[in-house]
Amino acid sequence: MGRNGQPMRVSVIGTGYLGLTHAVCMADLGHDVLAIDVDAEKITKAARGEAPFFEPGLEPLLRKNLDAGRLRFTSSFAEVGEFGDVHFICVGTPQTKDGSGMADLSYVFGAADALAPHLTRATLIVAKSTVPVGTSRQVIGRLRAAAPAGDRVDFAFNPEFLREGYAVQDSLTPDRFVFGVTSAAADELIRQVYATPLDSGIPGLTMDIETAELVKVAANSFLATKISFINVMAEMCEASGADVLKLADAIGIDERIGRKFLSPGLGFGGGCLPKDIRAFRATAEEKGVTSLVDLLATVDGINLGRRERVLVLARGAVGGDVSGKRIAVLGAAFKPNSDDIRDSPSLAICGRLADEGAIVTVHDPVAMTNAARVRPDLRYADSVHEAAEGTDLVLHLTEWADYRAIDPTALRAIVASPVLIDGRCTLDAAAWRAAGWTVLVPGRPG
Repeated sequence: MGRNGQPMRVSVIGTGYLGLTHAVCMADLGHDVLAIDVDAEKITKAARGEAPFFEPGLEPLLRKNLDAGRLRFTSSFAEVGEFGDVHFICVGTPQTKDGSGMADLSYVFGAADALAPHLTRATLIVAKSTVPVGTSRQVIGRLRAAAPAGDRVDFAFNPEFLREGYAVQDSLTPDRFVFGVTSAAADELIRQVYATPLDSGIPGLTMDIETAELVKVAANSFLATKISFINVMAEMCEASGADVLKLADAIGIDERIGRKFLSPGLGFGGGCLPKDIRAFRATAEEKGVTSLVDLLATVDGINLGRRERVLVLARGAVGGDVSGKRIAVLGAAFKPNSDDIRDSPSLAICGRLADEGAIVTVHDPVAMTNAARVRPDLRYADSVHEAAEGTDLVLHLTEWADYRAIDPTALRAIVASPVLIDGRCTLDAAAWRAAGWTVLVPGRPG
């Protein structure tokens, strides 16, 4: 609800991961929501209450708001323009295919161009898609040039900070809202949209558009740097016989550092961090900020290097050559509680092992269908035991809670060789060793 206790009419352009989650959560806040996508299949499924991706808690909330009549879907931009008082642009900004790392802004500009002719009255456009700094000014220019309402079209940039697996929570109760605005009126209107969470005490930070654009990529770059730092420390621990988990616990107590995101292992993947730091690096190069270019290149290189380290351990664990070896891989998604396999460290390692001649069988609680589309040459198993039967090596590469509940004694009975590489540093290595396993953990002794 808005500050006057009345629902607002909100449209959401794009029903991918960000857009569908945002539309559902806007409806759950009490607003009347109309969502649009150019993909007819997405619209049809969403209107039936089916989320096209796995996200805990999203599908029940989708059905709840469809049943309540607060959420509808359309393929008509004319209908959207007539309906909405506030329009959210939530389309993807993938990497371009030219190898530059730049964000592909065609979907953002396409959404603005499709909506603009139907903006006949004063309205607010809110961009949530992650974009390079300076993009919003271009979008504003295109909108006002093409819209019948002209300068009565106002604009705000409202970055999202969603964590896959926690997207509903992060939408409804984030740790902060960031509003990059062009006017006091835009600030007031977007604060009405988020009145309920703002009134609960969640901070709302108002700033210029350029700063708001930088907030998202700066936050992701900092988190990526922190993850890469602890993985460099894992390398140092391996070289010196130290324990990276004890190191992380010790430095994480320092309130200036904190323990979050000091999780050693395979590094980060998914559709945000890798893409965002590469696009930010390209923007920094464009603007001549060479120190930032160097920093982000190093962070990216360290992250990708963790995958190579696990491959080195895997080859060594089976005698130096994986060709013909049977290897079970636990986890295909880039993180737990998600079926997202974009830039998945696990799937990248699976592919490399298979390319070197290994017989790779993968298990994942929810991501195997998506993985099979990308790597149909791999084998897929419906259970951990099916994946591990007769194998020479087990790799733990996505830290699903299910895998921490595995009985290592029962699993030892069905493998050909009880060797485990815990690439995520989250299993109880002592319990596995007590059950007769050789356990290798990057950054830890033994």
